Amino acid sequence: MTAERKEEILKYIDNSIKRVPDFPKPGVLFYDISAMLSDRYAWPLAISLMSKEMGNFNPDVVVGIDARGFIFAAPLSINHGCGMALVRKKGKIPGETFAQEYSLEYGHNTLELSKLSIKEGQKVVIVDDLLATGGTALATIDLIEKAGGIVTGVMFALELKSFKAREKFKVPVYSLMSY
Repeated sequence: MTAERKEEILKYIDNSIKRVPDFPKPGVLFYDISAMLSDRYAWPLAISLMSKEMGNFNPDVVVGIDARGFIFAAPLSINHGCGMALVRKKGKIPGETFAQEYSLEYGHNTLELSKLSIKEGQKVVIVDDLLATGGTALATIDLIEKAGGIVTGVMFALELKSFKAREKFKVPVYSLMSY
């Protein structure tokens, strides 16, 4: 694919992402991926571009972060012929779990990963819809390391560059779209 074609595709995907001012609170510009997901061209193109990049991380398992990370992780894991695991908010996974508390701008939360999801030494790529502060993805890295997995990269559909979260990661970071 030529650089010009890739830019054309990214512009099409970007045009399918709706900007919603003052959501969920005044002063916040929310990037809504709903229209992209329902667009018969934008959604497959986004997955295709992310899938090409995922090949660089050579994963055994793709981990999707609750909840919109699941949307991206599922097709990416299928495209790469690897397993998929879910990181969920506390209390949503049955059985034994690894847990990791993390800070949000408005408090704390806890994420969990089933102890059956990741085997010692497996290479893992983490996928989520949005990189803002990085707190959720960094907590997910801690969970995977507790399970014995090796994080080879993190991937996001969208990144808000003003938060400078990318600088907090010690693994490669890929974002389809950056704002």
